[in-house]
Amino acid sequence: MNKRILVVDDEKSIATAVSYAFKREGYIVDTASDGEEALEKVTSFRPDVMILDVMMPKLTGYEVCRKLENRRGMGIILLTVKNDIVDKVLGLELGADDYMTKPFDVRELVARAKALVRRMEKNEAPEAVGEITVGKVKVNLIQRTLHVANDLVKLTPKEFDLIALLLANLERVYTREDLLDLVWGMDYAGGTRTVDIHMQRLRKKVGEAEPYLLQTVYGVGYKATAGINE
Repeated sequence: MNKRILVVDDEKSIATAVSYAFKREGYIVDTASDGEEALEKVTSFRPDVMILDVMMPKLTGYEVCRKLENRRGMGIILLTVKNDIVDKVLGLELGADDYMTKPFDVRELVARAKALVRRMEKNEAPEAVGEITVGKVKVNLIQRTLHVANDLVKLTPKEFDLIALLLANLERVYTREDLLDLVWGMDYAGGTRTVDIHMQRLRKKVGEAEPYLLQTVYGVGYKATAGINE
């Protein structure tokens, strides 16, 4: 089935150009011109990927991301005229999967969307079945859920992919580059700081139930452990 792309931008010329590029590639495309309409289209159109402008009327792209924090099966690529690392980090913290700065090459945007779709399809592959339980933490790979001490914890798609990978490979140490490659994809340009941000958020969400589950291996990267020693 053809994938669905939602293009959200209040600049009609950009929305038209981006929509045309994706339609040429065989995607089903819809558009929205502000944040509130974007949220409506997410429900009615059910896109696989949303191309989301940050600076928009009614609701900004960041605010849209906040309201979609518990989304499943939809990728988000943010577009903005800003090129500050703080803005990039904020978007990634809110669950965006990728980030491009205006002006951008439409061909690169289409390529990044294709790569994002491939990663999501890989994460939904049939072999990813069953549950992983480590102490008080349980990951359901079919439903893509995390329970901590029997409480359901909300995760962004990338947070889930990251903790599922680590729990499936206890005691294996991953460098930041490894995790960036395996979770975000080799073509991701967000930088290794993205990994640190997501690990910080996961540690807060796991909380006191398993304080030693996600560990930093100093000078190397990260691992998950079932042990009790820090």
